Amino acid sequence: MSAPNLTALRARQVGALLAGGMVLLATSGCGGSSSSGSSGTPGGTTPTPTPVTNTVTIQAGSETTNQFFNMLLASVTVCVPGTSTCQTIQNVLVDTGSTGLRLLASSLTIALPAVSDAAGSPLGNCATFSGNTYAWGAVATADVQLAGEIASKVPIQIINASGFPTVPEACSVGGTNTDASSLGANGILGVGVTQQDCGSACATAGSGLPPVYFGCPSTGCLAEAVSTQQQVQNPVGLFPQDNNGVVISLPALDASGDASASGQMVFGIGTQTDNALNGVQVYTTDGFGNFSVTFNGSTYSGSFIDTGSNGLFFLNANSLGVPTCPVNTNFYCPSSTVNYSAITTGTNGTANTIAFSIANANTLFNTANTVFNDVGGPNVGGFDLGLPFFFGRTVYVAIEGASTTGGTGPYYAF
Repeated sequence: MSAPNLTALRARQVGALLAGGMVLLATSGCGGSSSSGSSGTPGGTTPTPTPVTNTVTIQAGSETTNQFFNMLLASVTVCVPGTSTCQTIQNVLVDTGSTGLRLLASSLTIALPAVSDAAGSPLGNCATFSGNTYAWGAVATADVQLAGEIASKVPIQIINASGFPTVPEACSVGGTNTDASSLGANGILGVGVTQQDCGSACATAGSGLPPVYFGCPSTGCLAEAVSTQQQVQNPVGLFPQDNNGVVISLPALDASGDASASGQMVFGIGTQTDNALNGVQVYTTDGFGNFSVTFNGSTYSGSFIDTGSNGLFFLNANSLGVPTCPVNTNFYCPSSTVNYSAITTGTNGTANTIAFSIANANTLFNTANTVFNDVGGPNVGGFDLGLPFFFGRTVYVAIEGASTTGGTGPYYAF
């Protein structure tokens, strides 16, 4: 099995790629306020919504056998807003480490209305991800349906939209563009802890404006400030109900992996009987979705959990004392499986020990399996607890500012 490069699809929502590397702007958070229930009616009462089907099947494995692995995929239906002109798109990557629906233009057969900036020019969006990749495309609106949940007029990104201007240099510096061959899916469904993909950092013009949104007149695309309402949104936060987060539930795997694994993504936390917070601890995060992982006496505060990452990424070969693979150095290849433990700590002080293993990636890739719970690789700066972390667990991801039975988001619970 050939393995892709590090695919930690965690959008650096307020990051700017500069000559000196990734610079993280100093902001209090990367998303705007999220909705957390129906609006109150006159007289101060809130109507009780009629429950809808809030669960979709998610499939862990690969859309393309023997090319990609540990892909968490779901189907998403998009419609021209307010119409019955709809399309269901299969094999969209479910990503708790980024925000917003991003669809490859090549996967779309319906025309979604484009979003324009204040000057009437087409609005472009640049999303940068770990692994030095980026996604460039037009901002459009769609009604987004997942199970019985429908979010109306959601700003989404159309990656590599036909006829759209070429990638501006501020977006593409040193990176690799996302396409079907590099992504291994038809798009990305970002259901992370933030409501927008950039938030307040992109809403105010100034010298610190990150290159995330671009006005694209005929003379070329230039970075510009965009209101939080026009930014690419987490569609879950725009549901009329069950809109405060998601629950990811996946089965345990054999040590050698499995051909595939089927699980569930449930919308809402504590809003219906199927998404109650049962038997888990709540770990609050900062505005970027980061909490702390302590490993071998050192604490890594820039750590996160991420279904969009195909492995457990942490430290480096020298620090860990485990070699990387001879050819694909993005992954570890110990001579035999190594067992580890670490302590996860939320910003609320909740701490618990987790156990995980790292096996020889080459050995795993040479099987017919496409899902593994013990593949990992280097990541200097923090722990990226990717899809292997989710197998055998039920994990809750609460959206910033949203009220839940476990407190106000953002947080993880597991």
